[in-house]
Amino acid sequence: MLATVALLEEGKPMERTNFEKLQVYQLSEKLADNIWAIVITWDSFAKDTVGKQIVRAADSIGANIAEGSGRGSLPDNRRYVRIARGSLYETIHWLRRSYLRKLLSQTEVKKLRTLVEELSPKLNAFLRSVDQRLKG
Repeated sequence: MLATVALLEEGKPMERTNFEKLQVYQLSEKLADNIWAIVITWDSFAKDTVGKQIVRAADSIGANIAEGSGRGSLPDNRRYVRIARGSLYETIHWLRRSYLRKLLSQTEVKKLRTLVEELSPKLNAFLRSVDQRLKG
């Protein structure tokens, strides 16, 4: 980890790991970053309640894809991709709560919905591909 930070600080390009090359992972990062950019503007009460929950859930999608990839076994990878899918569903829950509590604008809802609608089937397809490799 420290070597990674040092490489980034020196401005040297870092080679991407395999999970970082996955479109499903890149989409999860995009969703999480968009949610962060929105939540950071909320008032302190909204940030402290719904905001922390939705950011954690969204960040967990990509984190679990990464962790599953690094575990080195297909059963572990499948388990973590399933957890990532659960985190996506939790994110959707918190987006619904945010919308109903009028914390999201129509523009934000449209942008986030587009990302979720693209990520969800790709995450399911990724899980199916892991399942197929596991079955051999």
